[in-house]
Amino acid sequence: MIRTLPPDVSRAATAEARKLTTLRWAWGLLPVCGLVGLLATIVSVTIGHGPQANQNPATGTASLGLYVGIAVAALAALVSGAVAAAGEYRYDAISMTALFTPDRDLLFGAKMAVAAAYSLLLAAAAEVGAALALVVAGRDKIEFGLRLVAVLGGGLLVAVCWGVIGASLGLLLRGTVAALGAALGWLVIIEPLVWLVAHGADSHGLAVVFPGSATIATVAVGSFTTNRLFAPSPAAAVVLLVWTAAAGAWAWWAVRQRDV
Repeated sequence: MIRTLPPDVSRAATAEARKLTTLRWAWGLLPVCGLVGLLATIVSVTIGHGPQANQNPATGTASLGLYVGIAVAALAALVSGAVAAAGEYRYDAISMTALFTPDRDLLFGAKMAVAAAYSLLLAAAAEVGAALALVVAGRDKIEFGLRLVAVLGGGLLVAVCWGVIGASLGLLLRGTVAALGAALGWLVIIEPLVWLVAHGADSHGLAVVFPGSATIATVAVGSFTTNRLFAPSPAAAVVLLVWTAAAGAWAWWAVRQRDV
């Protein structure tokens, strides 16, 4: 017997999905991520080499394009999550959404689920493009094994996490610029400064608990093993998931407590 979703859950999820799929940029980001992964990997395969001892990334410089594709997909997930969530406040569409989905828990869950699913598609597009380049042009430079699979899996996880974080910040701050400014300001300015301070004070353990460090370590499986700014990949993935859950919990509380 096939189990279906309850009607109210299905209705909320369908509404959120249609809000995204009716936007041109949402469709355009998918091929862009795939193209970036493909072209960046073709370049890295052409000028790079295979895995070398004591060199980062552990999968070899020929695979750098894959990491570029994942980074672009994660950034696209962050931006799309923030835009989709905060855009409703900009155009005062959130009141209509709350009218048709009065259950705030359901409303929040539908938004997070759609953001996560779309972010997964973005990362998958980038990785498919990169994988095609690796198979066609880099077969003699790449080791196809568990480590590469772990990198691909880490890329999917990172994109989903940042998509959810972006959507959570959009709901919290109710503005696309504010949400993206908070996330990018932390990643580009504040956290690198913390790395410098931690390195100078020889307190590297402080840096490993931040989302930027966790993101890099989650994807760069087997790399930076001597760099104490990055935790081992399994631990880094847990740290990133904790940050995602914290952002989501804060946004959930705000959605439940604040007027739309």
